[in-house]
Amino acid sequence: MSQCTLAAAAKINLYLRILGPRGDGYHAVAMVLQSVNLRDMIHIATQPRKEMSITCDHPQVPTDTTNLALRAAHLLAEQFPKQATGLTIHIEKYIPVAAGLAGGSSNGAALLVGLNHLWNLGLTLAELQSYAARLGSDMPFCVQGGTALGTGRGELLEPLPPLTGGVVVLAKFANLSISTPWAYRTYGEQFSHTFALASVQESDHFVQVLARHILPEIATHLHNDFEKVVLPAHPEIERLKQGLLDSGAWGSLLSGSGPTVFALYPDLTLAKQAIAQLKIDYSGVDFWVAEFCPWGIEIVT
Repeated sequence: MSQCTLAAAAKINLYLRILGPRGDGYHAVAMVLQSVNLRDMIHIATQPRKEMSITCDHPQVPTDTTNLALRAAHLLAEQFPKQATGLTIHIEKYIPVAAGLAGGSSNGAALLVGLNHLWNLGLTLAELQSYAARLGSDMPFCVQGGTALGTGRGELLEPLPPLTGGVVVLAKFANLSISTPWAYRTYGEQFSHTFALASVQESDHFVQVLARHILPEIATHLHNDFEKVVLPAHPEIERLKQGLLDSGAWGSLLSGSGPTVFALYPDLTLAKQAIAQLKIDYSGVDFWVAEFCPWGIEIVT
């Protein structure tokens, strides 16, 4: 038996524009994606039997074939039957579920990276990302991690200079979830007139701001089109976002289609002080403190 443990980082969106529907059922987007070191731990072990099983310490994570980690394992087993073995997979869940932080995608990416190692497949990063794109739009970024511009449906990636410094606070109402298909559909119903005007080039200005690496300036340029439909539908998220700003954050934004919002703070002391007060002011909200990180998946052991 051979085994490995991998850390799988969460993702936030520093910038997200919806450019319009594509012919394949997806939407074209322009995004700047960023890994943060809030991470799940994925334990993989080979076994003699050809079976694959998955467990998780979080009750909301599925353990059937809808789980992206298990789907990733099956995909590589189908592509490389001679190298494939049985597997036991266990997920230690720290990234909140259904939160707009790509937790499921990062778990699937971890399986691709881990099995490339355990099965000695010799796949390049580009090849791993090609398999990842077959499973989800966020997964190619989760394989790569760091800071990147994502276009197409999010799977076409251009690495950007890594961000450092500052502190990221993530906040999510524990009992709130938002359907990504609902968010796309509602945005299309209300803002389809903007699709003809939108272009990938509009992200260029944000990328230029990012390159200057002045975090307070970056924070003032954060943008997410989903806020136009999510915040009116869930005013409690808008109030939470304003609370983060009032507590001293440089900037705050919805991540993906939500419901998680994140905020950028100058330092850990201010971030912890803000969380202490926000826990009093906003009941039912969970908070996490993180930093930018330059990787998506890391082999720990």
